Amino acid sequence: MRGFDSKQDRMYSIVTLEERVPSDHPLRPIRAIVDSVLLELDGDFARLYSAFGRPSIPPERLLRALLVQIFYTVRSERMMMEQLDYNLLFRWFVGLAADDPVWDASTFSKNRDRLLRGAISQRFFELVLERARSKDLLSSEHFTVDGTLIEAWASQKSFQLKDGPPSTPGDSSGGSNPSVDFRGQKRTNDTHESKTDPDARLFRKGDNQGAILCYQGHLLTENRNGLVIEGRLWIAGGTGEREAAIEMIATRPGVSTLTLGADKGYDTQEFVRRCRELGVTPHVAQNTTGRRSAIDGRTTRHEGYGLSQRLRKRIEEVFGWMKVGGGLRKTRHRGRPRVEWQYIFTLAAYNLVRMRNLFERGAAA
Repeated sequence: MRGFDSKQDRMYSIVTLEERVPSDHPLRPIRAIVDSVLLELDGDFARLYSAFGRPSIPPERLLRALLVQIFYTVRSERMMMEQLDYNLLFRWFVGLAADDPVWDASTFSKNRDRLLRGAISQRFFELVLERARSKDLLSSEHFTVDGTLIEAWASQKSFQLKDGPPSTPGDSSGGSNPSVDFRGQKRTNDTHESKTDPDARLFRKGDNQGAILCYQGHLLTENRNGLVIEGRLWIAGGTGEREAAIEMIATRPGVSTLTLGADKGYDTQEFVRRCRELGVTPHVAQNTTGRRSAIDGRTTRHEGYGLSQRLRKRIEEVFGWMKVGGGLRKTRHRGRPRVEWQYIFTLAAYNLVRMRNLFERGAAA
């Protein structure tokens, strides 16, 4: 018998959000980890908010909403609020009831900036990592390091003289977005800056790549399961990757067998020397193109060197996930503090997804 296309909406529903979300949904174990972390952050939240006045968005719900935004690649806070208005899965994860009102996008953004002042993303990242450490998911001896470019929310047209008149449009027919011809002009970070995001730098990764306005993101991962141990966001520069690597590996506890895998960009005499001074064995890929490698047979003859070279490629999975899924191919924010907050929080989101898979694999075993 054919069903009836009834136009009358039901006034009430006795099915709760908890019942609507499948028991095996991938967000369930992530929500359990996040809730335990947020419970530990209660003291940090208390220091950020006044005891008087009108209640704002609960920081716990705000952080859960930001995680959903990353997990499902929602492009903006305004779109996130729209999704949150009718997406029951999102409401369940954030902690909203089915009939709770959704926040205004501007209010949401202002409350997010309050958490920025409290360095909550770094604290959140550390507490998520503690959960992984308690399950013995982290290696304490073998690591990989690498860096990538995070494109800034600024156009090439905004890169103009620091102390000079704005660039003259080459074609006034473009209206509010005229074309600008930079041919023949020498533009460097010493003389020019972006008027949109002054913290961004014009930089290119390699000789055959175009220069973009960007930041430099650095990662330190462990080799057991590829989880992110530490992340740094720096102003883009030629030696930034190697400097950040030394800074991050230097914070590791002193163990006599520390190894650090890296690609050919780290194969310099200075980097290898500084690693050895820290008691770290540099498992760096050899760069022998027109030069002599700083890594010789004393390192490459060991089986561990080849293993590090295979495992170091896992770090590219992190970069791929955070740029494609996590929305960090091009940042949505301007200024280093906001971009760094977003970068660290996205790394925490990656660890949560990775940990869920590892927990599930352990349960299956």
